[in-house]
Parts: sequence; C-alpha cells; structure tokens
Amino acid sequence: MRMAMFCLILSCGAAAAQVPGVPGTVPSSAPPAGYTIITPKEPPTVGPGELLLIELEGKFAKAVAEAGGKAFADWFASDAVMLNNGKPVVAGLAAIVRDANWSPKDYSLSWTPQGAQMGPSNDMGFTWGHYVAKSMGLDGKPVVTTGRYITVWKKQPNGQWKVAMDAGADEPAAMECCTVKQP
Repeated sequence: MRMAMFCLILSCGAAAAQVPGVPGTVPSSAPPAGYTIITPKEPPTVGPGELLLIELEGKFAKAVAEAGGKAFADWFASDAVMLNNGKPVVAGLAAIVRDANWSPKDYSLSWTPQGAQMGPSNDMGFTWGHYVAKSMGLDGKPVVTTGRYITVWKKQPNGQWKVAMDAGADEPAAMECCTVKQP
C-alpha cells in the first residue's frame, strides 16, 4: 500500500506531516510564510511492519480508553521510559504503574497514530501522532490538552510487543515554537 505524505518544515526545525484523510495533520493548502513544502519523489511505502505498529497503537489506545491508567501501564516493557512534557522522567515499569493511576471517568486520554516506521531488524519501531487529554481542573472546569506523541515499540523475547518509550509534548500556542525575538 502506498500513502502520499508531504512534510512542512518550519524554520525552527520542527516538522509536521500531511497524511491524506487523517484528521489533525497539517493541511495541504498553500503554506504560511516561512514554511517550505517538501514532496518526496516517491510516496513512502507502508509495509507490514508499519501496519503492525499502527495496529498495536490502535489496540493500546482502545484499552486505555476503556480501562484508564491500569491498561496504559499494562502495555509497557519492564525497562520502559516515559518522557512527559514538563515532568520528570518516569523510568521502569514499577514507576510507570505508580504514575498511571487514573480512572477513565476522571481522565480521558485518546490518541491517533499518524505514521509509523519499523526498524530494519523488525524487532523495534515507532509510531507518532496526535493526542487529546481531558480532565477537570481544580476549579471544576474542563481542561483539554492536545499535543504530539511518539511511542517506541520493542519486540520482547517472548514475541510480544511492548512500549519501550513513550513521549509527549503539548501543542505550542500559535507558532510560539518558532518565534524569535528581534534585537
């Protein structure tokens, strides 16, 4: 299966993908000033490895939507690492289990994979995409956080796939990542 993908490269070095038919990707209309559009000569091939990783990511997201933090932690390898925006590193399954203690009624985490890449040995790869987190603030008002994530997947000795690393970053406010103050 072939999928057309276009990359917008920001002047600050960040990249975002346009995946036709996938909500939340950068629109393919004319880019804003300061952007450059790069179109590969050949659309990337989505092979069985990438499809496997996207399927795993979908099962992971569904389990978390249904069971919350316990299901989230169940997907991690014993030596996994979590890197969350503005928070200390969470290393090891025991620490991840302690950190992932939310109920899906109190905290909703959903995400959509937008792409994947499998390593050449087919025992490690990664997915990336967009996430939405919903909770109630201390003031009783809804809090919605959106951002980008990357999940690194590693095949375990028993053949099962587990999350080796999960990282997320909140969406920047209106291009704040790329604004440079002029002297």
